[in-house]
Amino acid sequence: MTYALVLNSGSSSIKFQLLDPNAGANDEPLVSGLVERIGEATGAIALTVRGEKITSEVPIPDHSAGLEMAFALMAEHGVGPSDVEITAVGHRVVHGGKVFSAPELISDQVVEMIRDLIPLAPLHNPANIDGIEVARQILPDIPHVAVFDTGFFHDMPPAAALYAINAETAAEHGLRRYGFHGTSHEFVSQQVPDLLGKSADEVNQITLHLGNGASASAIRGGHAIDTSMGLTPLAGLVMGTRCGDIDPGIIFHLYRQGLSIDSIDNLLNRQSGVKGLSGVNDFRALREMIEDGDTDAWSAYNIYIHQLRRFIGSYMISLGRVDAITFTAGVGENASFVREDALAGLDMYGIEIDPGRNGLPNDGPREISTDNSRIKVFVVPTNEELAIAQKATQLAARMQTSVS
Repeated sequence: MTYALVLNSGSSSIKFQLLDPNAGANDEPLVSGLVERIGEATGAIALTVRGEKITSEVPIPDHSAGLEMAFALMAEHGVGPSDVEITAVGHRVVHGGKVFSAPELISDQVVEMIRDLIPLAPLHNPANIDGIEVARQILPDIPHVAVFDTGFFHDMPPAAALYAINAETAAEHGLRRYGFHGTSHEFVSQQVPDLLGKSADEVNQITLHLGNGASASAIRGGHAIDTSMGLTPLAGLVMGTRCGDIDPGIIFHLYRQGLSIDSIDNLLNRQSGVKGLSGVNDFRALREMIEDGDTDAWSAYNIYIHQLRRFIGSYMISLGRVDAITFTAGVGENASFVREDALAGLDMYGIEIDPGRNGLPNDGPREISTDNSRIKVFVVPTNEELAIAQKATQLAARMQTSVS
């Protein structure tokens, strides 16, 4: 059996999976792992191999050491890179700018092009590059493929993609709506036509990726026509720690009141959203606080739902006809009360939730709307790692065929 290795490198962590790219969306990977606290006094490596959990706490000075240690630990259990056949390494890269619209075979030139996009994603792309460079050094004979979060939204119509900013300034600085979570939105939206018994080009749908980060997308015939995130992942829905859409004048006001740009950045990205309003960003804890009568938690939840309903409504108008609304990611898949409240009272628009179906535990793709609901509502678990593995493997195979 052949496998793909998927890497998601952060500033102080590396998430990875070794999986069969032909596996089902709910199949467990051969290996999943996390290297964290890179550069701190004590780092940690956690692996799950065939269901067995292995942990190790050691100093991890840098990404190179972390990945080598993880591979060594995998080898001890017979699943290291030399123990199994790896056909491709897929790298999650957050921002592809206007340059990358599809997965790209990584070369030195491609790395430099990704590096040129750092101003658009200063928190993410540098870490993604670190992971790419380390993995290429350790696994030089395997094709490495970059898969971009923004790729799915590359061809959005100009009316949705462009901001009403001076055109010359926007062009000079690359200002436009790029969108994020594209791998998830694409993966989930590709499951829906089969659930409806239709071909992809027949289906208009709204996908809702609701995790700690959250985004919505309107998709017509398999192509995104709008999405909630923008130049950065800060825009759109209220999120776990991000504010979502706000009046941009707030930034100027806070700056004039003496807050630095860095402190405003930290406020809006890490200290706002549900956490900023209630003190927590875990929806299980939020639900408990609401049940205990906490008014801040109740207010945070209402603001979250209000913004979510605004995007659902606007996308229904943009699409004209909606065949399906789909929830995915941690909150979308597991918080039945969020799904219920997001679509409450919309019977006149042909949306009817079945309470029994909605209350079932998360166990693969399923319909949660009634049989009479004109717009079908689904819960579809996302699997971004599988999507990246599939894209990386397919591109590597095409490149190998063209060389042959």
